Amino acid sequence: MGLLKELLLLPAAPVRGTFWVLDQVVAEAERQYYDPSAVHRELARLEELLMAGEIDEAEFDRREDALLDRLQNRNTWT
Repeated sequence: MGLLKELLLLPAAPVRGTFWVLDQVVAEAERQYYDPSAVHRELARLEELLMAGEIDEAEFDRREDALLDRLQNRNTWT
């Protein structure tokens, strides 16, 4: 039965392979997006922008909240 199933699904192999690759890319992107060290680097860069006067306090707070949400959501994602 397994061989018959594989033979019948053989024409769909490129599509199945494409979906597998896409799943792998999405998983890696999520891993990098929620990586705590990446978020901490972005927080440090954000603070540098604030200290340099390139962004105001409101922009800093908005972006900091988004980064902290990423850290918090990472715990529920993994």
